[in-house]
Amino acid sequence: MRHHAAPPDPISTTTPQASGRDAATLRRLLPYLWEYKWRVIAALLFMVGAKLANVGVPVLLKNLVDALTLKPGDPLAILVVPVGLLLAYGLLRLCTSLFSELRELVFAKATHGAARSIALATFLHLHALSMRFHLERQTGGMTRDIERGVKGVESLISYSLYSIVPTLIEVALVLGIMAVQFDPWFAAITLAALAVYITFTVKVTEWRTQFRRAANQHDSAAHTQAIDSLINYETVKYFNNEAFEAARYDENLERLRKVRLKSQSTLTLLNSGQQLVIAVALVAILWRATQGVVAGTLTLGDLVMINAFMIQLYIPLNFLGVLYREIKQSLVDLDRMFTLMDKEREVADAPDAAPLQLAGEPAVRFEQVRFAYDPARPILQDVSFEIPAGKTVAVVGPSGSGKSTLARLLFRFYDLQGGRITIAGQDIRHVTQDSLRCAIGIVPQDTVLFNDTVEYNIAYGRPGARHDEVVAVAQAARIHDFIAATPQGYATRVGERGLKLSGGEKQRVAIARTLLKNPPVLIFDEATSALDSANERAIQAELAQVARNKTTLLIAHRLSTVVDAHEILVMEAGRILERGRHSELLALNGRYAQMWALQQSGEADGSEGGTEAAPLKA
Repeated sequence: MRHHAAPPDPISTTTPQASGRDAATLRRLLPYLWEYKWRVIAALLFMVGAKLANVGVPVLLKNLVDALTLKPGDPLAILVVPVGLLLAYGLLRLCTSLFSELRELVFAKATHGAARSIALATFLHLHALSMRFHLERQTGGMTRDIERGVKGVESLISYSLYSIVPTLIEVALVLGIMAVQFDPWFAAITLAALAVYITFTVKVTEWRTQFRRAANQHDSAAHTQAIDSLINYETVKYFNNEAFEAARYDENLERLRKVRLKSQSTLTLLNSGQQLVIAVALVAILWRATQGVVAGTLTLGDLVMINAFMIQLYIPLNFLGVLYREIKQSLVDLDRMFTLMDKEREVADAPDAAPLQLAGEPAVRFEQVRFAYDPARPILQDVSFEIPAGKTVAVVGPSGSGKSTLARLLFRFYDLQGGRITIAGQDIRHVTQDSLRCAIGIVPQDTVLFNDTVEYNIAYGRPGARHDEVVAVAQAARIHDFIAATPQGYATRVGERGLKLSGGEKQRVAIARTLLKNPPVLIFDEATSALDSANERAIQAELAQVARNKTTLLIAHRLSTVVDAHEILVMEAGRILERGRHSELLALNGRYAQMWALQQSGEADGSEGGTEAAPLKA
């Protein structure tokens, strides 16, 4: 039986600084809202108007009820009762609804605009983070955090502006009226009940927040595992591990179920306690009001008004626990998204970074470059070489020798631990990353495509390219005939990560994409490794034509693809062992000559005849 370590139980995690984090989250949210300050101000005014109209309804009812003391047959009754009641009551109700709708209409742009701005800022920040972050990330959990964070923005604004703040305004108005017009005990009882209610709600909800955090973590874990399993569908099938993956997924779902049950049981406790506080307060208020009517200190209209006030006040308070919980949950979700935005950029532009300046084809130099992904395991050790302007330099060597790392460093996916890399004499750490990457094109060893059409993936090399330009580079990459033979042609979708295409087809799409970009510096990282021998020879000729007069770094295992290079570097264990032209290296009778003899003998007996592409699929 296979076992895997369970993640730590997030319920045990304490959050002593939760309130401080909530305040910090709100402070970070406010600038996004303040971009729409006039809409915020207008929405607040409409909200105040709606609450004034709402509070005016019980006051109107009191006056009308007291006016009903007219003697039977009094001709004023027909005017006071039907006309006054219907018109005044209807007008106030209309104002309450109208102002509420206007508030939502005016503030909708601010709400959705703030959510859009935060989501976009997070998206851009994630793209700006280093490759190390993206190699270690859990895509499913991260996307879940972003999704919940965006919804959290809208929920937080909606619940606070549309529910919590209006309720507080109404409470203040009601307490003011009751304190001025009636016995101060009415206001005191109401205020005491509110204090107990709010304190109880806040304390219990704060306690319950840990279950929300735990549910989020278990939900993200389950989502991450499910996405990872589905992305690696073929691997799961190869090793017959469907049951194993289902068991892992079910473990996460079971943890999620348990924490949600705890959340539901504590919600029942919260709701019951709230109803108890409200019931006691209502009984106390109405008992005192009834006693006042009997004693003659209050009118029947006063009793009606007090009762209406309590109904209007406690109906929204019934939902205060739910609203406060949702606000807390929204703050938690938003905090997780802001945490993503707080991830530091390992590779950032220098404050004085300027765009890369190129005049013609540039020379590329590696000067005593030292680099390690992990300090305990050096990858490159004092590597120095030059790719002259418009020339091709090839790097060969066994797997793990550091060949592909050269390409990552040239793109500045990582920063060096020593030495420097220059393009046209400019240190790549002193130029903007955007301008640097605009000047470099790559055909990677492992091509990953977007789940879109073939044309979209080729045109990704230069968004906005015309269809005829896409067709031209597809022909150069020897994939046009395959595309034209499919029922949908260039509109054929390639599937998740391009899985509907064979390895050779994906690599030819990558070649076409780079040809379309047409940068001054090219990197071919095993650019033909997934092609059969016939197609490899054909595309090698095309690549040689493309690389003419371009500064090219050619990384290869097959030595037959590098024989025409301006210089060949033989790397092993992060160092350059030999360098020179093909004929010079053979004459040295060293490591390169051994590799050449081994590959030639392999091709002769058919064991090294190239990697065959999978059958073409539409």
